[in-house]
Amino acid sequence: MANTEHLLHYIWKNRLYNPDSLKTAKGTLIEVLDPGLHNENAGPDFFNAKIKLNNTVWAGNVEIHLTSNDWYRHGHNHDKAYNSVILHISEEVNRVVVNEMGQELPQCEIKIPERLRTSSDFLLFSKCRIPCKNFLTSLSGVKLNAWLTVLALERLERKTNDINRHLKRFNNSWDDVFYVMLTRNFGFGINSDEFERLALSLPYNIIQKHGDSLFQVEALMFGQAGLLSKAGCEDEFDDYYYKLQKEYAFLKVKYNLKSPDDNQMRKLRVRPGSFPEIRIAQLAALLQKSGRLFSTFLEKENYEQTISNFKAKPSAYWQTHYSFGKKSGKNSRNLGRSSLDILIINTVAPVLFAYGKKTLMEEYCFRAEVLLEAIRPENNSIIREFRGAGIIPGNAMDSQALIQLKKEYCDKRKCLYCRIGHRLLSSKQ
Repeated sequence: MANTEHLLHYIWKNRLYNPDSLKTAKGTLIEVLDPGLHNENAGPDFFNAKIKLNNTVWAGNVEIHLTSNDWYRHGHNHDKAYNSVILHISEEVNRVVVNEMGQELPQCEIKIPERLRTSSDFLLFSKCRIPCKNFLTSLSGVKLNAWLTVLALERLERKTNDINRHLKRFNNSWDDVFYVMLTRNFGFGINSDEFERLALSLPYNIIQKHGDSLFQVEALMFGQAGLLSKAGCEDEFDDYYYKLQKEYAFLKVKYNLKSPDDNQMRKLRVRPGSFPEIRIAQLAALLQKSGRLFSTFLEKENYEQTISNFKAKPSAYWQTHYSFGKKSGKNSRNLGRSSLDILIINTVAPVLFAYGKKTLMEEYCFRAEVLLEAIRPENNSIIREFRGAGIIPGNAMDSQALIQLKKEYCDKRKCLYCRIGHRLLSSKQ
């Protein structure tokens, strides 16, 4: 059964009660002028509510429990933070409640409609990965699109919080933050953590010092990734590998570098064209070419210009190899369009949005949204699941919204806080 207290929160917040039945335990009619702001942290459940009792308007907080006993069980009668409570709501009023000052509080009983309880149980305890999957096509396009817009912005805000933590770590250096995020995303999911550790172990300013030599940038990156170990090459006559190894040994001592001990790049179920060696070679070429990394991308005003900035050809060795000592047919090894799109979605757009927020320059937030709208929707397991339910994203802004919906609402069963769940729960059908 769904958490009764959460259902009571939901009913109070959305006014899903009969106004005429809202009375105190002593029979006084309660008029709700404002249910207040829902608080999901410590303290009363709703802040700054307004109610009218006997023609007197009361402003303060509202606390909700399953029964009146819970007020005492949670120790609110000894907590000054609850002295501002003007109304106590529960499904069962079974005793008088008083605050820390000994003042009796008005109480109100709200019964949960059986239909709402059954519907919430269906959503919250469904075995389906998307609980409302069979109802999604019944939503109007206007309401769905409005919710998707909110979700896409929620996802950008969440990523902004991550970026702000990086900014704090790097003393507000946008170049360093962009470098770490870009490197992480070159891991393309399967090696993202390992690529991030690589970036954190190799300061961006060291790469900049060797911006005139792709060979040295490669030596630094392959070495810090743990790919230049003695057993790292199957061909004992691979001259290029041993030159990199020698160069890295010199640079490691020069900059007192310490490579991550647990950095183990994954290749299982990865196509050769996406091997970590190829991704590092592509990233090294991009870093060596770009100069001031973030500033370079900041100047690009649209999708095509941003794409052009990613065009950097790896060194000649990697055009005929997909791993050290493993030869292949000649290939430019340029990033494919889908890979470029992923990098823009997960690096460029979020950093532009965060930069706009931080500097109060809304044009960068807008540019981030325009970038996402110009990119084709992602094609991953989450998006395919929504497609199967009849929800077809039109662009990356939509697919990012669906990922946010799945991860932050469906997976966490926060149906009571989702507009789609709300529509289903408040429906009388």
